[in-house]
Amino acid sequence: MFGRLRRWRAERFETRHPLPANAWAEARARLPLLTCLGSDEAERLGRRAWRFVHAKRLSLHPELASSTPFDEPAQLALAAQACLLTLGWSDDDHDEAYSGFHEILILPEAFHRQVEEMDEFGVMHAYEDERAGETSHQGPVVVAFPDLMESGDFSGFNVVIHELAHKLDMGNSLDVDGFPPLPRDINPKEWHRIFTAVWDDLQAHLERGEAPPIDDYAATHPGECFAVCCEHFFTAPDVLVGAYPELYDLLRRYFRQDPLGRLPDATADA
Repeated sequence: MFGRLRRWRAERFETRHPLPANAWAEARARLPLLTCLGSDEAERLGRRAWRFVHAKRLSLHPELASSTPFDEPAQLALAAQACLLTLGWSDDDHDEAYSGFHEILILPEAFHRQVEEMDEFGVMHAYEDERAGETSHQGPVVVAFPDLMESGDFSGFNVVIHELAHKLDMGNSLDVDGFPPLPRDINPKEWHRIFTAVWDDLQAHLERGEAPPIDDYAATHPGECFAVCCEHFFTAPDVLVGAYPELYDLLRRYFRQDPLGRLPDATADA
């Protein structure tokens, strides 16, 4: 019943508020990550991003609001990066996954947090952490404007995807632990085995004084490992499949997408 009601509301919304084609075309042109989508995926993502723009608050910090244009293409570009994670899922699953927040807040700069962490020997360490984004249970998604401007290409970095991956992670707990709610066709034991192997490999690289094959921030916490791997899955899938092919296949099944085929070179060869 509730699924039918949501679909009726979505259809009613699209009738009353059709996707602005010119704004969506401009949003796609601004970001390589969107430019390389196939026509069917682009149409589906555009419609979902437009609903997202109306369902969530996309807010600029007052220091940005007076000087930074935030027109429909900019809003759609931001929303599309958020909705890219759930593009392979049904509208019902998308709505459920993103029900835990109502706002994306854009700050002028990276921000700092005092962090306390206990090491394996029970010693508490306090330090100041600089962050490009932040997510909390039932709280807003916060991103820094400079990092948002660096997102949207195939560099392996995307602050929107990273923070929204944390929201997916929190779907079955109050904290990020790298273990989001899984579909029925993925065994939790398989998820744990594959991510544990990736985690162990990251730690082994660092212990040897070697750079890991993906961003070493993934080695700081299991939740960050999941978020960084999501970033690479969508924005550097060739790097991820080259380093951890089993993990790439796991995320391909989890997201029900295959970003490797969207890479510019792959698009040109198709």
